[in-house]
Amino acid sequence: MDADRLTKALIDLIAKAVIDLPDDVEESIRKARQHESNKRALVMLDSILENIKVARADNAPLCQDTGVLVFYVKHGDNINRSLLEESIIEAVRRATDEIPLRANIVDPLSRVNTDDNTGYGIPRIYYEYDGGLDDVEVTVLPKGAGSENTTSIGMLNPGEGVDGLIKYVVDSVKCAGGKPCPPTIVGVGVGGTAETALYLAKKSLLRDVGSHHPVKQYRELESRLYGKINELGVGVMGVGGDTTCLGVHVEYADCHTASLPVAVNLQCWAARKATTRI
Repeated sequence: MDADRLTKALIDLIAKAVIDLPDDVEESIRKARQHESNKRALVMLDSILENIKVARADNAPLCQDTGVLVFYVKHGDNINRSLLEESIIEAVRRATDEIPLRANIVDPLSRVNTDDNTGYGIPRIYYEYDGGLDDVEVTVLPKGAGSENTTSIGMLNPGEGVDGLIKYVVDSVKCAGGKPCPPTIVGVGVGGTAETALYLAKKSLLRDVGSHHPVKQYRELESRLYGKINELGVGVMGVGGDTTCLGVHVEYADCHTASLPVAVNLQCWAARKATTRI
């Protein structure tokens, strides 16, 4: 694929992500609507569902905060990494003007806006090698600041165990309150090193809502966390109610015997993501 066609395919991918909420997320919101008992939360859920409908009809972004664009690239041996990176950056620039996207990227100290959603180290691109792939699989995850700003990392004492881990995650969601625009998807990274746990927490948000970890102990952890978080009563947009989160996704890596890293990365109800094969 030449550079122009590749860039166009990536612009289309970004547009799909920011405009068309994935079916798994919309379905989980509709299920929450069916089981909600709080009247204020019902009003909020109806507004969210109308928001989803209008965005599709008007071909407009779901939210004014189109976020930081994070890319996950899964590839085999057949990849021109230089061409792909150049095309991703150009696609972000053009998408900012053509979709359009809000220009969100600034220098962290001077706060000068780059005006095109690219910058030093941005967009962020993660690579994962899969020798069985002939194509290149690209997923984009738009991450808004409301949810990203509630990210937390805890270096727990291993002696705190599973109960300590659960308390840390639940307390993090409680502290976040309505800031991340709940109902959220709660990404949890366990183990590895500090930066590994943070990476795993965010990557877990790529999973479909309602999916479960294949390893029994982590699947059970997801279930316990889901129950306890929805008992908090934070509710939709923080107005109270039965649904504070739509799902909990846990990913893990083995870690040092003296460590228990736990990271929490929340995604708002507009859990945007899209994938294409190139």
